[in-house]
Amino acid sequence: MERAHLPTTESAVVAVRELATEFGVSMSVTDDVGADQTSRRSSAELFTVFDPDGSLPHEAFVELGGSPSVSIRFFPEGDAQIIVDGVEFNDVPRDSVPGFLRSVYGGLARTKGRLFPPGQWLIVPLPGDETYKELIVEPNLTPWLARSAR
Repeated sequence: MERAHLPTTESAVVAVRELATEFGVSMSVTDDVGADQTSRRSSAELFTVFDPDGSLPHEAFVELGGSPSVSIRFFPEGDAQIIVDGVEFNDVPRDSVPGFLRSVYGGLARTKGRLFPPGQWLIVPLPGDETYKELIVEPNLTPWLARSAR
């Protein structure tokens, strides 16, 4: 399965909206447009909307309702931060976000625990041998994380 190229933040938001509709999940979006509004441009001068190269940076924050709780922050640089039930996945390429969500809502994501070193990990496999794995830092698992244990 070939993943679609998402060249802009808006195209990524549209792809997430289609998945939310497919899986029956509510969705809210907050957009920040302009160099003085985006989070990684804190050094931009006041009222400076465009980057020095003339582009208009666009950042979006998406919240998906239901279980698990999922939030996504799309950055203008082409990456995203995804938080699933409190577990943060940083630097996920924008093109990988739809596959990531499909794995989470499609039941492919799982938790895995180890005795030594002790810990629990959330593992999200994507098509094409791409897997994301993050440590669960909370001592108590949410009901969705506990249900995903294998």
